[in-house]
Amino acid sequence: MEEKCVIAKDVTELIGNTPMVYLNNVVDGCVARIAAKLETMEPCSSVKDRIGYSMINDAEEKGLITPGKTVLIEPTSGNTGIGLAFIAAAKGYKLIIVMPSYVTLERKMVVLAFGAELYLTDPAKGIQGIFDKTDEILQNTPNGYILNQFENPSNPKIHYETTGPEIWKGTGGKVDILVAGIGTGGTITGAGHFLKEKNPVIKVCGIEPTESAVLNGGKPVPSRRLVFSITDNVDMDMLLVIHIKGPHKIQGIGAGIIPKVLDTKLLDEVIQVSYENNIADKKMRLLFSALLVCISTLISSEEAIETAKLLALKEGLLVGISSGAAAAAAIKLAKRPENAGKLITVIFPSFGERYLSSVLFDSIRNEAENMKFD
Repeated sequence: MEEKCVIAKDVTELIGNTPMVYLNNVVDGCVARIAAKLETMEPCSSVKDRIGYSMINDAEEKGLITPGKTVLIEPTSGNTGIGLAFIAAAKGYKLIIVMPSYVTLERKMVVLAFGAELYLTDPAKGIQGIFDKTDEILQNTPNGYILNQFENPSNPKIHYETTGPEIWKGTGGKVDILVAGIGTGGTITGAGHFLKEKNPVIKVCGIEPTESAVLNGGKPVPSRRLVFSITDNVDMDMLLVIHIKGPHKIQGIGAGIIPKVLDTKLLDEVIQVSYENNIADKKMRLLFSALLVCISTLISSEEAIETAKLLALKEGLLVGISSGAAAAAAIKLAKRPENAGKLITVIFPSFGERYLSSVLFDSIRNEAENMKFD
């Protein structure tokens, strides 16, 4: 009997079907099981590989773009740019990426390595500055085309068609809670819709920074603090929101807008709870502590970073800060008595090597740089 050839025809066929793995050594005190969906194992190491392929493929099928002719343009905090860059290289497109200057060195280098053209914007101008620069480039680029991940329906569509079904199949239909970050909203919208269609009682939980807590009616707040808090509505299917107080360093989530691809109906009501370590009034401390007991469990920024480090040290999973935040949230959920015996799936969006120059690895980077040979 002739063996079936399973060699991929090109790199795009390697996207998706990422593995899932139980967390075993960072789950002390948990009464629910936690399974991580490792988008770190995509061809270019992030969940954004999926939408990079989906947006380009769908535009091609509609006759909107042509390899060798169309110049693709995209505003991004990095991972979507990388997801587009390797596919553009494989398909023969010129690609122009616009991102804020504060993104990690690794993101910039990988985009350039794939031959994309890169423009950086002033962080003080926020996401609008990125959009403005993108529009300026479009006006001056013949045959330019913006894929627009924040509004492109191909974004949630690929997660409805692949990520959601993969989670359902991987868990044998036993998933009870989904935890995922909210950047463009595509992952949680697409996968969340699919899973709720399969089982309406599944909880869909997202991650949003406090400084960009626009789902709670907030506006970006200038600050250097990073504080996470978990919020939920105990009476309805819930959105779990991890809030980061200050100009957050969690690249890839919390863009400061409500993306058009995000289906806010999935989120139900969101109760925002934040905590300030410098609350001076003792009565206010006690009152706030009582609210936290009733409404949520606090996650500090340090806990998110430490969780990411622990995932490497104890689980052998090298991930970024947003994955650490998601894992920390999943662990908090897994410790709640009402979740005993349930299965929580958490999406780890990108591989840790993309964050070696970030605050996550400050201590070991300094150690490595100062090492001497014997």
